[in-house]
Order: sequence, then C-alpha cells, then structure tokens
Amino acid sequence: MRELGPFGWIIIGLIGGWLSGMVVPGRQARGCLPNILVGILGGIVGGWLFQQLELGDPTGFLGAVIVSFVGAVVVRVVVGAVTDRSG
Repeated sequence: MRELGPFGWIIIGLIGGWLSGMVVPGRQARGCLPNILVGILGGIVGGWLFQQLELGDPTGFLGAVIVSFVGAVVVRVVVGAVTDRSG
C-alpha cells in the first residue's frame, strides 16, 4: 500500500483518538485537536507495542487505525492515571 503521508496520519489519528475516547472513561483530551494528537501519539505507542509483542506488521488503512486505537487507549489510560494523581 502507498504511504499515507501527513494528511493520512492526521485522519488515522483522528479516528483512533475518537474511538479511544469512546472506550476510555474520563474527561482528559476531548475535542478534535486533542483526539488527533492522542491518536497520532497512540499510533507511535501502538506501533512500538506491536513490534515489542511481535504481533505482526498490520498493513493498510484498517491496520493503521487498529494500531492507533490500541496505542491511544494506552495513552489515555496513562494520562488519566497521571492526572488523577496530580489533580
């Protein structure tokens, strides 16, 4: 599959961040821009996790969304734990 490019990763980040916001309770990082940022960061974290756990190399748009979603859930859980402690 062709490289997604920056615009593709923004779209994937938005989808992954939005889906993770529906799954993880709390009020951290809500809205369009925070969802994009959490989703893109989630893509990085998810990609690293998939490599470390040797889960394969997901390809295509759906694979990228799944990796972004899994990573974004991890990011939201960590952000929620840190915010609850300091708040």
